[in-house]
Amino acid sequence: MKSRKEVEDFMNMAYKLEVVQIFGEAHCKFIPILGDPFGWLQVLDSCLRGANWGTQATHPLPPNIVVKMLKDNGIQKVKLFDADSEIFKALSGSGIEVMVGIPNEMLWSLANSLGAAEKWVEKNISSHVSSNSVDIKYVAVGNEPFLSQFNGTFLSTTFPALQNIQAALIKAGLGNRVKVTIPLNADVYESSSSQPSTGDFRQDIHDLMVNIVKFLNDNGGAFTVNIYPFISLYNDPNFPADYAFFDGYSSPIDDNGKIYNNVFDANHDTLLWALQKNGFPNMSIIIGEIGWPTDGDNNANLKAAQRFNQGFMTHILGGKGTPMRPGPIDAYLFSLIDEDAKSIQPGNFERHWGIFYFDGTPKYNLSLAGNNGGGLVPANGVKYLARQWCVLSPSASLDDPQLADSVGYACSHADCTSLGHETSCADLDARGNISYAFNSYYQENDQLPTACKFPNLSMITKTDPSPPGGTCKFKIMIQASKPSSDKSNAFATKPVNVMFLVLVSLLSVS
Repeated sequence: MKSRKEVEDFMNMAYKLEVVQIFGEAHCKFIPILGDPFGWLQVLDSCLRGANWGTQATHPLPPNIVVKMLKDNGIQKVKLFDADSEIFKALSGSGIEVMVGIPNEMLWSLANSLGAAEKWVEKNISSHVSSNSVDIKYVAVGNEPFLSQFNGTFLSTTFPALQNIQAALIKAGLGNRVKVTIPLNADVYESSSSQPSTGDFRQDIHDLMVNIVKFLNDNGGAFTVNIYPFISLYNDPNFPADYAFFDGYSSPIDDNGKIYNNVFDANHDTLLWALQKNGFPNMSIIIGEIGWPTDGDNNANLKAAQRFNQGFMTHILGGKGTPMRPGPIDAYLFSLIDEDAKSIQPGNFERHWGIFYFDGTPKYNLSLAGNNGGGLVPANGVKYLARQWCVLSPSASLDDPQLADSVGYACSHADCTSLGHETSCADLDARGNISYAFNSYYQENDQLPTACKFPNLSMITKTDPSPPGGTCKFKIMIQASKPSSDKSNAFATKPVNVMFLVLVSLLSVS
């Protein structure tokens, strides 16, 4: 065991430090410039490997399987969007650091009642830290609550909720162990040009943001921001595609001598300028979400996702950092596993952010520092339903008057986001599109016989209908860790809210 003085002497010699907090909170701002006789690089590297574990799935993987998959892949930190006792139980004693989320819907009650905050902390933090040995490091209060699309819904409740959760943690004796933060969308700051140095907090929330940042800084918290280059490309057809990635851009931005050849660095440093201008130049930053989807849009595919995520991992693990803040970056990939029950209001890609498919199968080769430079390790022990699919019967006619309603019903009650223009199943013909829709409904309803009873249209087959050698896969559902709820078992009534995604394909493919 090295003495404090030995460690500090070596760190002063071997690392360039922006903020020295070795024996306090680790903030991942160390740049190695010499050797590493004390093994500190391993400690610093652990700051880098995080992933978001979302559970908006009809058939979520059992938590114990997910935790093993995290450990097998060297992922040492996980960000949760809600407190789940079964997940905490699986994480117990795992050594995986946890950021626990509080949904936006809870902000009002927590803002208006310190007692409610204390009860939440006791139930979801104190009990698991003390009795279950869950390594909870952060409580994330809300999730992108100031997103412009929310029209100010959470503006008056987020900061009070943050303050009450902090007070509750202090009362529980956890104020030094568990920190608070707010995962914010990058739209809380803006710039008047492409240069990061013009960045500042959004005018309509400027004073609120400064107050929040001061509170976080005073209490040892971090500024958590979600940065999505994919969304920049999705929202703006004129956005330069190569600027979203990390392997070269022909027209880099020169901001007073600091060169930006990717939008992540520029976005990150726009935030740094906003912090610096408001008196917080050394504020710790966590990248709460960053990633690339694999389906549901023409720019969302396996090749682009592998290019982005591998580029990002290489970028941050190299220790280069950004022009404004060199050094390792604390980040959580978004996301770990696909979630087939997420809202598709932002876009069909929302259900396809995972580096693993719904069943824990890796989507593409991705080298993480924690898996010894190898590819992703799949989930083990996953149990599947029978190898059978629901498809359009060969005898069914495409002119059947019940066809459109049947497909619409299937896709409004199951996931059809892999169908459509320039998606993974774009090459299916009309019958293939219909079969995919039927099978998606059938699998998400646990292969119940009544879920493949589309009138005079469907049949069950034991022959895999997936096109050979392609990216389109007709799934077989896994056995869920929790029973799926709100299922409709038969096509009995006229559907409502019919999705037109597949219907467009039907009419356009001959």
